[in-house]
Amino acid sequence: MSGITGFLGIDIGGTKVAVRVEGAGTDPLLTTFRWTSGADVREDLAALADCLVAVRRRWPGPLRAAGVALPATLDSGGRVTAWPNRPAWAGLSLAAELHGMLPGTAVACADDGDLAALAEAGVAGLDDILYVGVGTGVGGGAVLGGELCPGPARGSFELGHLVIDRAGTRCDCGRRGCVQAHASGPAILRRATELRDAPVTYADLCDAWQRQLSWAVVAVDEGCAALATAIISAAELLRPDAVVVGGGFAEGLPGFTPRVARHTHHLTRPGHPAPTHHEAQLGGLSSLHGAVQLARTTSATIPTPVLTGSPAPG
Repeated sequence: MSGITGFLGIDIGGTKVAVRVEGAGTDPLLTTFRWTSGADVREDLAALADCLVAVRRRWPGPLRAAGVALPATLDSGGRVTAWPNRPAWAGLSLAAELHGMLPGTAVACADDGDLAALAEAGVAGLDDILYVGVGTGVGGGAVLGGELCPGPARGSFELGHLVIDRAGTRCDCGRRGCVQAHASGPAILRRATELRDAPVTYADLCDAWQRQLSWAVVAVDEGCAALATAIISAAELLRPDAVVVGGGFAEGLPGFTPRVARHTHHLTRPGHPAPTHHEAQLGGLSSLHGAVQLARTTSATIPTPVLTGSPAPG
């Protein structure tokens, strides 16, 4: 297997990092690790660097290109301008850090929701989809005519910050009523804790959901209703062929997507049926597969219009 060129995908999430390498004629390499508290960005970077060193040692050849999926907002130079779930990263020149960790490898970064949408559209064989990912936050992506909307040069598709209630819960971004503040994994767990009047972990929620305990059903249902409100608003503008619901949080709750679909159906208006809803075929790995796809695209089209991994100035 010596000399197999690899295409590296890195999905940097709020709670964990997943890495996948693909190459011709061999099985993919997959590894994950969880972040610590998030108070020290240097500790995070050291953990990421250690992971990538191990991956480079295990892969039997050069890593030609890397695609990176992440929920943070980056400027044109690859510097993190905002990431509410890991605020210590603000101001970090991520492009420069990745360039140092992956010498000789072309690197491109993109929004995790956008990349998930691309990957799910590809496996579904659809040119027009709206992707919704429920995890630490609410990610989203839209593919229209086989291309990302609004496109790499115009920023990411921020479905999670679509306002659904002006008097609603305050979001990590500082605004009230973003769908992320009502339908993300942490938001649903907070609501479950209120209803149960006791702390609720994700494992607790999954178990109670399976047993259809009232506090779990209400908490999840309210999250699904909030998500449907954002979906129907986006669908009015985009007219997608399908809505794909994914993300690690949603994946662990059987029946989550059909419940979202029912709420979306109730919000339709005459003559405008809701798009069909599908569970993500790639599950919680949609963004990771999209990151590998970005690596392949970057390899074939360098220089690429997507944010590249060259060091940011200054």
